[in-house]
Amino acid sequence: MQSRLRGTSLRHHLLAAALLVALTAQCSASAGQGEESSSETISLLATNGQPFPWNKMRLPSSVSPLRYDLLIHPNLTTLDFTGSVKITVEVKEDTGFVVLHSKHLQISKAVIQQGGGGTSPLQVLEYPAYEQVALLSATPLVTNRLYVISIEYAANLSESFHGFYKSTYRTQEGEVRVLASTQFEPTAARLAFPCFDEPAFKANFSIKIRREAKHIALSNMPLVKSEALGGGLLEDHFDMSVKMSTYLVAFILSDFVSVSKMSDNGVKISVYAVPEKIDQAHFALEAAAKLLDFYEDYFKIPYPLPKQDLAAIPDFQSGAMENWGLTTYRESALLFNPKTSSASEKLGITMIIAHELAHQWFGNLVTMEWWNDLWLNEGFAKFMEYVSVNITNPELQVEDYFLGQCFNAMEVDALSSSHPISTPVQNPAQIQEMFDDVSYEKGACILNMLRDFLTADAFKIGIIRYLRRYSYENTRNEHLWESLTNICQSDDLDEGRLQGDGFCAGNQQLSATAKWYMHDELDVKTMMNTWTLQQGFPLISVSVRGREVRLSQERYLKGSDPSQSSQYLWHVPLTYITSNSNTVHRFLLKTKNDVLFLPEEVEWIKFNVGMNGYYIVHYEGEGWDALINLLQKNHTALSSNDRASLLNNAFQLVSIGKLPLDKALDLTLYLKHETEIMPVTQGLSELIPLYKLMEKRDMSDVENKMKGYIVQLFRELIDRQTWSDEGSVSQRMLRSYLLMFACVRGYQPCVDKAERLFQEWKESNGNLSLPSDVVLAVYSVGAQTPEGWDFLFEQYRRSLFSAVKSQIKSALTISRMPHKLQWIMEQSLQGDTLKMQDLPYVVVHVSKNPAGHKHAWEFLKTNWHTLVKKFDLGSRSIAHMVTGVTNQYSTWEMLEEVRGFFEALEESGSQLRCVQQAVESIEENIRWMDKNLDKVKGWLQRNHL
Repeated sequence: MQSRLRGTSLRHHLLAAALLVALTAQCSASAGQGEESSSETISLLATNGQPFPWNKMRLPSSVSPLRYDLLIHPNLTTLDFTGSVKITVEVKEDTGFVVLHSKHLQISKAVIQQGGGGTSPLQVLEYPAYEQVALLSATPLVTNRLYVISIEYAANLSESFHGFYKSTYRTQEGEVRVLASTQFEPTAARLAFPCFDEPAFKANFSIKIRREAKHIALSNMPLVKSEALGGGLLEDHFDMSVKMSTYLVAFILSDFVSVSKMSDNGVKISVYAVPEKIDQAHFALEAAAKLLDFYEDYFKIPYPLPKQDLAAIPDFQSGAMENWGLTTYRESALLFNPKTSSASEKLGITMIIAHELAHQWFGNLVTMEWWNDLWLNEGFAKFMEYVSVNITNPELQVEDYFLGQCFNAMEVDALSSSHPISTPVQNPAQIQEMFDDVSYEKGACILNMLRDFLTADAFKIGIIRYLRRYSYENTRNEHLWESLTNICQSDDLDEGRLQGDGFCAGNQQLSATAKWYMHDELDVKTMMNTWTLQQGFPLISVSVRGREVRLSQERYLKGSDPSQSSQYLWHVPLTYITSNSNTVHRFLLKTKNDVLFLPEEVEWIKFNVGMNGYYIVHYEGEGWDALINLLQKNHTALSSNDRASLLNNAFQLVSIGKLPLDKALDLTLYLKHETEIMPVTQGLSELIPLYKLMEKRDMSDVENKMKGYIVQLFRELIDRQTWSDEGSVSQRMLRSYLLMFACVRGYQPCVDKAERLFQEWKESNGNLSLPSDVVLAVYSVGAQTPEGWDFLFEQYRRSLFSAVKSQIKSALTISRMPHKLQWIMEQSLQGDTLKMQDLPYVVVHVSKNPAGHKHAWEFLKTNWHTLVKKFDLGSRSIAHMVTGVTNQYSTWEMLEEVRGFFEALEESGSQLRCVQQAVESIEENIRWMDKNLDKVKGWLQRNHL
């Protein structure tokens, strides 16, 4: 699944109060099957008062599903559905009952059959707190025998974004049309049919869907036949699926239309969308075909299904979902119009498709055993976005943006409330919380670091081995590490093909820079366990004395007692270049302290080359001065990624008192010469939050001086920007970013140009075609007047293009009119003209606006219970709102208000990790302001600002 909240997952379904109360004692329970020690003495009662025969949240292993025969009959008028499922199960140990998942399903009948014999009724007991039902058999179920359990049930279509849920769209004529779609990851298949809803219970699925002739049905597999049932109903029969987990099952009932093509390898690829938008599907169709062919070639494993559908769903909480053979997307994540979509949207759509198609192997073919290792799915898919798009679409320059993923992850990972990549989880809310920057972005970053460590060829051989060994199975962390160890040794599954790359045959000729391979004992598991089983990341301190480089490591942790981190130790694959050599040198740091020796003395040394490692570096003594001086004199001596990482590291070190703020600000002075996107955007990312903290404290004098400094720093670069769509993707994205910043900051030449363009566009009644990369700046200036704002909203309402809607929506949230900001949040909550799926984005953007931050916080508090009902407790949508609305506060008053609000919630949010992160962030902001505000004032004064 792909998140959209950074640019940015989101998932799953509401825990009712009863569930949360019941789970309070289990928040820290082990994720191992049936290992909760507290549950050994718990006696549970079903809803009818009878004893419930199972007392654990994880299902028993005594019965395992082999096949589901599922029939679904939705009614899009009454918004409900009926269903029946036959589950063929294998009994692993004698038992008198079967426990499986069911949530909000009204079960009317349950029977069991063994072999060709007759059926026997099963008694159904329900335990809603665990979302389980127990089926009690009058006769024991015997080990090694197969049985067929048949269940009939009914349910309402879900009103949230999970399970089998209702979605709507409005045609250009104003008609509202209804469709139904699924979103089952992580624990919502149980909302659509009774099932063993854990990833390790893989089975084959045969699905039938009843529909009216005006609709079409889609599922994971191709349609085999349609039968007329009479009364205007048709029954679609889909082919039997491959063996897969329940969360990957999907079906859609809609009036969608499609465009299709065959991939080079013979897979039918189709893109589905509402009829009025199907002309925007062609870019995604071509991208999907190219990417699917790439993955088949890269992984050397054929895509196992005959088709791959991509469906644009009008209401969709996350960015996209990897259902096998039927990937689903937000419309804005799939539909593209060359005339209105910007360079960043083209890049974003390509990467989201790359993410979901990577999942067809990482996640679908090979699946994590339990949600504690979600990163094996999401970290890999996030990482493969960059690998695949870099090769298939080099013009998108995707390598320029990977660095930002690691910085995003480090922001979260620097807090005490972070968690290890692999973390025990039990209940659905805890599982939801795993879909965060640590599982996605940090997972991708440590995989990138490992590939750099092993070399790209060795890494590729190892992951192909992993996929071949565990196809259609479930894995844990150690299975990946074992596959990446001793890669040149024979493997029964290699079939000789892995030797064909020539890597293993030639590995004796590796250069000296690949010293890890030649001289260090390579223990991938021991090394990588330090990155996945403990939270946080290391700070490497470097002290150069002549030719001697002293190294030490400690955990980088904001604002807490350093003793918390004293036991942390990583195996850190250090890389470095020096003033005397731009060859990348390598050193594996396994201890708290170590020393390396240079062949000669150097003027400067830069560690973590290209920021390929997931760590930050502090240069003690004269180290930072030497690098600051280098950037001032000749910044291109370092790569753009190295320059961006220095900016990031310097400000991170200010936060923990390792580097004076003056030094970090001195470093930014070189930016007046900078032209590359990563250092420019990173410089803005470090400097903008400084005045954002001041905005919340009404400190206009120093705030305006800081804003003035930033505009002055980039003024020449801003002035050089053309108001066009010319240039490379990175140049176009930088132009959009800079013009947007300049106009919002009130840089007059930018404002004047934007106002002229907005007036021309308005006079054309929105028909004038503006360059797509500058429209956000134009709209944002236009949104500052009541007339402009209202005109923009009307254009939003009329537009069929997701890109236009997204750009207008952003501009509307930047308005300085508080009543308009309040109104747009309320409209998003209603979910009519503005879709409710966009509400988290709208609320967070309003909170960043000085005119709206108080309104956003009040809105979040007032509507909390509605929000968790729609978006689900623990989901990334909720986390995004909680942290996004609060993370720029820096006063004791707001800290107490935020803490007090969430503590009063008790069962509906007080224990969420995002609440802990919000509180920690405000505490850190208070510390930062107390320590550095006067230093900011002094530095600005000394620099005549």
